[in-house]
Amino acid sequence: MAKPKLTDKKPFMTTTALLSWMLPLAALLAVGISLVVFESDYLFKVQELNLFLYTPLFFKQQLVVSGGFLTWLGCYFTQFFYHPALGVTLLCLWWALLMWLFKRTFRIANRYSALLLLPLALMVITDVDLGYWIYYLKFRGHFFATTVGFSLSLAVVWAYRCLPVRWHLRTVFIPVAVALLYPVAGVYALIAAIVMAVMSWVVNDSVASKVTDCIVALLSVAAVPLLFYRMVFCQTSIENIWFTGMPLFLMPDRYPAYYTPWIVMTALMAVLALTVRVSVPAKPRRPLLFWSSQLVLVGCVAFATWHFWFKDRNFHHEIRMYHCIDNQDWEGVLSEYRSMDADEEPTRMMWMMKNLALTRLGRAGDEMFRYKNGDAPCNAPFLVRLTQTGGKQLYFNYGKVNFCYRWCLEDGVEYGWRVDFIKYLLKCSLVNGELVAAKKYMDILKQTKYYAGYAERYEAYIRNPKLIAKDSEFATIAHYMDAKDVLTSDNTLVEIFLLNMFSNEDSSDPLYQEQTLLAALQQKDIQLFWPRFFHYAQIHQGERMPTHYQEAAYLYGHLENQVDISNMPFDEEVKSNYEGFMALAQQNAGLTEEQLKPILYPMYGGTFYYEYFLIRNQKSY
Repeated sequence: MAKPKLTDKKPFMTTTALLSWMLPLAALLAVGISLVVFESDYLFKVQELNLFLYTPLFFKQQLVVSGGFLTWLGCYFTQFFYHPALGVTLLCLWWALLMWLFKRTFRIANRYSALLLLPLALMVITDVDLGYWIYYLKFRGHFFATTVGFSLSLAVVWAYRCLPVRWHLRTVFIPVAVALLYPVAGVYALIAAIVMAVMSWVVNDSVASKVTDCIVALLSVAAVPLLFYRMVFCQTSIENIWFTGMPLFLMPDRYPAYYTPWIVMTALMAVLALTVRVSVPAKPRRPLLFWSSQLVLVGCVAFATWHFWFKDRNFHHEIRMYHCIDNQDWEGVLSEYRSMDADEEPTRMMWMMKNLALTRLGRAGDEMFRYKNGDAPCNAPFLVRLTQTGGKQLYFNYGKVNFCYRWCLEDGVEYGWRVDFIKYLLKCSLVNGELVAAKKYMDILKQTKYYAGYAERYEAYIRNPKLIAKDSEFATIAHYMDAKDVLTSDNTLVEIFLLNMFSNEDSSDPLYQEQTLLAALQQKDIQLFWPRFFHYAQIHQGERMPTHYQEAAYLYGHLENQVDISNMPFDEEVKSNYEGFMALAQQNAGLTEEQLKPILYPMYGGTFYYEYFLIRNQKSY
C-alpha cells in the first residue's frame, strides 16, 4: 500500500459534511430575510429601546451583576439594528456559530443536520415572540445575549467532553468552568454544569467518576452563585442569583410560559449529551422511515417558529406610526393607519397618533372621524400602559413637556436608560430652556455609535438659544405649552388626561384653542363644546368652519334647542347627512347599537353623528 505524501492534508470539510450544512444555512437565510422584510421597524424600535455607550464607566456598570458581560455584549450588537439588515446579519452569524457548536459538542452526524434547526428555532422564538415585552423587560441586550449565553454553555460542554479521563481533569474542570463562566454569563454557566452532569454518565468509564462528576456539578450549581453573591455581586437579590443573564418576565406577576425556549433548549442539550457515544451506522437501515422523520422534524420546527412569531398587526402599526411621528412624517402616520384591514380595530395609541398627525396637518376638524375608531386591547398577557409605549411622545408633541420628562425619568430608573428616553430628555430640556441639562443628555448621546450626529444637530442650540424658537418642531410645540404645565397625577391614563386638560381650558392661540375644541368634541360634552365652538368661530372669522365642528353644532342644536342654530351657515352635506342618519336610525329603531353599526357605518361612518351615538364606552389605558 502506497504511503501518503507528506503534502497530503486532511480536508477541512468533506463534501458530505458541506452538503449537511445546506439545510441549516437555508433555514438561517430564510429567517434572516423574514426578519429584514417583515420586522425592520420592530428591530429599529428594539435598538431605540437599547443603550450602548463607548465609555469605560458603562462597561463597569454592566459588570456589577453576574451575567453583566452578556448584557454589555448584547447591547453592543443590538445597536446595529439601527440598520436592520446589518443587525440581522450579525445575529445570523451568531446563530450560525451556535449551530456549529451544537453540532461539534454533541457529535451530531451529518445526516441528522435537521436537528440543528432546533436551537435555531428556539433562539429565533426568544426574539420574535416578545411583543410588548420590549417596553418592559429590564434585562438589556436580550436579542443577542441569549444566543451568546448558550454558545458559551456549549463551548464549555464541548471542552469537558474533549478532556482526557486521566488525572480527574473533567472533575476539576466542572467547578473551575462554572466559577469562571458564572460572573460572565450567569445562568448559562449553571446550564452548562447541568449538561456536564448528564454527559458524565456517558463519557466517563467508571461508576465512581460518573457519580463524582455529577455531584460536583450539582454542588457547583448550588454553591457558585451563593459564593459570588456573598463576595462580589451583592447588588443582585438572592432569589435571582440562579437566573442572572436571563430576562425576568415579571409584570408584576410571573409569566413562566415565556421561559419555554430556555427550558426546551436545556432539555435538548441534556438529551443529546446522552448520545455523544452512540455510533451511527454508515447508512440508515430504513431509508424511507428515516427521511420521512427528518421531513416531519423540519415541518414541525417551521410550524412552531411561525406559530410563536409575534404577528400582531396593531403592534407593528404602532411602531411604524411612532417612527413616522419622530420623523415628522405626518402623511406616513395616516397612511399606516389606513393600511389596516377592514376587520381590524385600532388601539387607542393608534387613534391618538392619527389625531396628532391630523392636527399637525390642520385637517383634524374635517377628517378625525373619517378613520375607523376603536379600542382594541394590546395583545399582551399583562396590562399595557400608554405611558410606556407612546405616551412620552404624545405628551411632548402636545406641549406637556414636564410630563414627557417625568415619564422618561421614571421609566429610565425602572426599566433602564434607553436611547429613546435620552432623546426626549434632550428635547424637553431644550424646549424648557434648561441648557445645562440639555448639554448633559447631549454628551450621553455623543457616546453612542449612531446618535452622536443627532446630538450634534442640537449643539448649536446650546451656543445660540434663539435657534430653539426657529426650529420647526419646537416652534409648533411652543403653541401648546402653557405656563400652568405643572406636574399632577395622570394616573398613567394619557388620553383621558389630555382630553380633560384641553377641554377645560381656553386660549387665544389658534392652535391651542382648536385643540380645546377637538378635546371637547371627543368628550361629547355639550356644555364644554359651545364656548369652544364660538371662540373658534371668533378667531377664524371669515374662514370655512370644518365639517366635524359643523356636524357637532347641528346635532347639539337639534338635541337641546338651547342654542339658536337657524342662522348658522351649515354645509348642505352636513344637513343632509344628519337627516339621512336620523331617518335610517328611526327605520331600525328596534335594533341594538351593535346591530345598527353595520347598517349605518357604510354611509355615515365618517360623521360625528355616528361617533356620538354609536361609539361608546371605549377603554383607554
